[in-house]
Amino acid sequence: MSQICNSHNQVQIIDIPISDRWQIYHRLQELQIRCWCPVDGSLRVQARSYIDVILIRSTVMQFTASRQELINLLARCWEL
Repeated sequence: MSQICNSHNQVQIIDIPISDRWQIYHRLQELQIRCWCPVDGSLRVQARSYIDVILIRSTVMQFTASRQELINLLARCWEL
């Protein structure tokens, strides 16, 4: 995945598999995060706050991370 956001209110292109693109798009819409899919097939997202960045990262991981990656992340969260 490419960098999602490196400054406030910046639009970034997220490189994700086509098979997951629409599910991620719809979930981001539900979270009221501005995003769109231009004709080139990319998913573009506008993060307006750091909370948006966290939600975007979490949503993308939900659809693209392996089961083991998600288990490891959950274990690290519980340890903290």
